[in-house]
Amino acid sequence: MNDITPALQQRYLRTPEAARFLGLSGRTLEKHRTYGTGPTYRKIGGRVVYSVGDLQSWADRGAKSSTSDPGAGTVHPARRADASRSWAVR
Repeated sequence: MNDITPALQQRYLRTPEAARFLGLSGRTLEKHRTYGTGPTYRKIGGRVVYSVGDLQSWADRGAKSSTSDPGAGTVHPARRADASRSWAVR
């Protein structure tokens, strides 16, 4: 029996493909990368790539079961961290 999950976790996507996977624009994903609010990425030969597993983990941080559910984490907006915001990295 073949398990497809390990094969997918080893697959890497370039920015446009990763953005489609997440349902975001490529530019939004680039902003997340610049501001440090996005998924983990790698640079291989000057190219930015994302593992499918890292994209899924990042997206899962925002999973909620209801509007009142605090969830396990937060996927922050793609904007520069501001010290006045509660989620800003200090």
